[in-house]
Amino acid sequence: MEIMDIKFNGIVEPIGYHFEPLIVSWAVDNGLGKMQKEASLQVAADHEFKEIVLERNGDLDSSGETLTLQLKPRTRYYVQICVTAEDGEVTDSTSFFETGKMDEAWDAEWIGPKVQEEIHPILFKDFELSQQVKEARLYISGVGLYEASLNGKKIGNDVLAPFVNNYDAFIQIQTYDVTDQLKQSNQLAIMLGNGWYKGRFGLSGENAYFGDKFAAIAELVVRYENGTEERIVTDLSWKATLSDITNSGIYDGETIDRTLDKSGRSDEVAIVGISKGKLKDRVSPGLSIHEVVPLKEVITTPNGETVVDFGQNFAGWLAFDADFPAGTEVHFEFGEILQQGNFYNENYGTATAGFRYISNGEAETVHPHFTYFGFRYVRVTGWPADKEIAVRGLAIYSDMTRTGIIETGNAKVNQLYANSLWGLKSNFLDMPTDCPQRAERLGWTGDAQVFAPTASYHMDTRAFYRKYLIDMRTEQEKLSGSIPNYMPAMATQGGAAVWGDAATFIPKALWTAYGNKEEVGQYYPLMKDWVDWTGSKIEKAHGSKTELNAGGFQFGDWLALDGATPSSFKGSTDDTFIASAYYYESLCIVADVAALMGNESDATYYRGLSEQLRERILFEYVTPSGRLSIDTQSGYIIALNFKLFREREVVIEQLKTRLKKDLYKIKSGFVGTPIFCQVLSENGMVDLAYEFLLNEGFPGWLYAVNLGATTIWERWNSVMPDGIMNPAGMNSLNHYSYGSVIEFVYKYVVGIQPLEAGFRTARLAPNPNVKLGYARGSYQSAAGKFVSEWKILNNGELSCYFEVPFGAQAEIVLPYSDRESIKVASGIYEYTYRPTKDLSVLYDSDTRLSIIKNENKELFEEILGIHERIRGFMAFADEEQLNLSLNQLSQLFYTGITAEMVAEADRLFKKSNRI
Repeated sequence: MEIMDIKFNGIVEPIGYHFEPLIVSWAVDNGLGKMQKEASLQVAADHEFKEIVLERNGDLDSSGETLTLQLKPRTRYYVQICVTAEDGEVTDSTSFFETGKMDEAWDAEWIGPKVQEEIHPILFKDFELSQQVKEARLYISGVGLYEASLNGKKIGNDVLAPFVNNYDAFIQIQTYDVTDQLKQSNQLAIMLGNGWYKGRFGLSGENAYFGDKFAAIAELVVRYENGTEERIVTDLSWKATLSDITNSGIYDGETIDRTLDKSGRSDEVAIVGISKGKLKDRVSPGLSIHEVVPLKEVITTPNGETVVDFGQNFAGWLAFDADFPAGTEVHFEFGEILQQGNFYNENYGTATAGFRYISNGEAETVHPHFTYFGFRYVRVTGWPADKEIAVRGLAIYSDMTRTGIIETGNAKVNQLYANSLWGLKSNFLDMPTDCPQRAERLGWTGDAQVFAPTASYHMDTRAFYRKYLIDMRTEQEKLSGSIPNYMPAMATQGGAAVWGDAATFIPKALWTAYGNKEEVGQYYPLMKDWVDWTGSKIEKAHGSKTELNAGGFQFGDWLALDGATPSSFKGSTDDTFIASAYYYESLCIVADVAALMGNESDATYYRGLSEQLRERILFEYVTPSGRLSIDTQSGYIIALNFKLFREREVVIEQLKTRLKKDLYKIKSGFVGTPIFCQVLSENGMVDLAYEFLLNEGFPGWLYAVNLGATTIWERWNSVMPDGIMNPAGMNSLNHYSYGSVIEFVYKYVVGIQPLEAGFRTARLAPNPNVKLGYARGSYQSAAGKFVSEWKILNNGELSCYFEVPFGAQAEIVLPYSDRESIKVASGIYEYTYRPTKDLSVLYDSDTRLSIIKNENKELFEEILGIHERIRGFMAFADEEQLNLSLNQLSQLFYTGITAEMVAEADRLFKKSNRI
């Protein structure tokens, strides 16, 4: 056994973070087949554990133990975890966390250049150290953005610090261990950029929304071996100079001019009037370069332009090694797609300035500092003709541990999975943004809500969403309980259903994934105030908190395909039904969390409201016979997902009828689509869910894959079949929301589902499909690593393999088996058997003919050759009739197709279309 992944609030060895609450979690590796007997932890203020400040023993929960301590500022605490298995084996491991300044007063001042101008400044201080250094910490922040260096070397791995939030409410402090960078003679320098704070940002494109001055504050605390301490702080003794960055912006790119004339400039600094009371220890996890994306190809376009292709859409920087003649000016412009082979970035709106570099003739490595781009393609102008273009991409996203891995036998599904993962990487830059490329890049709450469960399979999102929910609570307190549509809110009032329900749905997703009640408990005020605000709004308009959520702006089923016109932003599903259903579900979530926290009075109150509202919704939208009056795909999906029905089977049949009328094409939008395949599977229609997942036509997930997508698109038809970008506005090729379908792949294709919050007990229930052939999935849950694999063998048998981690339990449900579910403890479990369904056959007489025609034209022709009546009927069949199976057609008197013809077709299927 081995203890691994010791984390504090989801972060490994955090330094300088806000630790309220303080939750330690861990995992046990190499412990298959073993169950926990007991565990213990010790917390000490020294690495030898002589100054123990907390001890705890018993059946401790590795998914999270809350540590209640009287923490001191700027102090490192060591935590030792010891786990004993039932067979007596013992393992232990030690980690640490370190507090920041907490409420300690600052000796430093906010300073900036005395003369503020567009060219970005560098603030610096030269200092000497005369004694032997034991350790040193830098406590620092800067606005808009900063990059600190000590003796010419960058400090820490963070980029774009101090990150993005409502700077009017708080500004984050970063803490860095700089012990190894100090020398006897030193220079501490802080380079400043515009960023979200003072650059152009927001839907209205305002400049300097939060402030209009460059500024930084820092305290370098040096502890000597003799026990004394010295502080180097930002004050009027510092100097200012100019960097070579002449302009920068989140939307406006960056220009680095190494030939800049800096003579005659003031080197004085001034105190900047920013309240030190805004400074708070950081809540943002690290934001850093995680992957180097290699150059795939250099292209000369039909227009004669030079474009480099990285082969992957992502967010981050472009870097290169420059060794150019003085005065060489190279310009990089970023795009997501080529159009007719030429460079294109019109969908970026006004965010097209790119990255410009002017050389002074010296060799160096170059990349931006205070911006980022979303791109696959880069147009390059000015690169010296005698030098080979050699650039690389640097993918930037928040620090998160990868937890989910899936591979199947279908290359297109694998690409879709990768697209969903890259959608996360591209948009989890401190804030879960809608897109990384155009002049928007905002933390839309609706996008974050629908994707949170999928994200929490892909990665350990605890720390990331904790910061986002703190941002959300900050905005909510200004809005008297409402939730903005995006963050930073920047004057938006919000309050729309689905978007605002992020306040309850994201905490629920975190509880489901990680199972720590203290963690979800910290979000209870956020959740409660949201439903209270919604209820008060409804009561004011309609006289009762349990009336329908009608009135006010609603996004509805955004970008659905069943709207009034093909270009409509919203679909046909009734806004009031959607808003009321989400208000109902949020009330249920708040009641559940209140009960979890032991707040029975709140639990009873909100449960009562939810029950009354449910009856009101059923009265309005469900007939006495159980039929839902909202005849849209999303209407049925929502009703089934939130159990808003009288007769479940009636609604299921309505949904099946609706899908048949829609020719089995997705019509749902932002609300229905993320949960579409899941709801089908949860209601006995997993085969239909697979059909939608594997559909390669428009609209469908594999439609984008077939057109070369390497991330998830904003629209089903962001790119038309001929490769031309949809001319409609608001068109991003890197939006993660529809990538939520991968939750279905985790939960139903490989079949890893929680039976208990935090996966202490899981259900392993895969659903094999011949068009995948095999699937392998693993998930490093809060309880340990679960593995679920299946493979359809050539002899028709099915092979299944499962792993249940140390200390966990599972219920194994073997697919297409007469065997009852199997309850197991930690261990490895393998089964090979002949399933009750022939899984090796691609098609049978119950397969819709349109599927066969689209996927196997040769077989379709063979079916037509069975009998002249089949061929004759098919010659006149329309799209609706092609969406019937041979069995269904044989039941229609006018087709002339008989049971004997169907039986002949079945013999053909069994003979010619096996894997």
